[in-house]
Amino acid sequence: MGAVQNGQSADKLSVVFAVHVIEGGEQGFLEMYERIRKSVAQVPGHIIDRLGEPVDGSRQWVITSEWETPEHFFAWQQGEDHQELVAPLRQWVDKTQSLRFRVIQETVGVKS
Repeated sequence: MGAVQNGQSADKLSVVFAVHVIEGGEQGFLEMYERIRKSVAQVPGHIIDRLGEPVDGSRQWVITSEWETPEHFFAWQQGEDHQELVAPLRQWVDKTQSLRFRVIQETVGVKS
């Protein structure tokens, strides 16, 4: 059972997907990400995604996404459409790591 924040369930899922882009593959990766991003934005339960570019020359990019519930994410991830959608991305990356976290607390900036 999830935590409650300000009277609302905090069962959101945060997904961190780290990808190591092959040398010279940045443009292909960005083009493929753009296609995937537009499709994922239409998936029920998807809230937001972000793309992080490395600042240290490591070619280690990070895609983060938030989902209303873990069930929304896993339903999408385990569907046939998911495999078909992300398969072309693999030509631009040589290592991946996926981490998933249930959001139990959030801090939202307070304006004074």
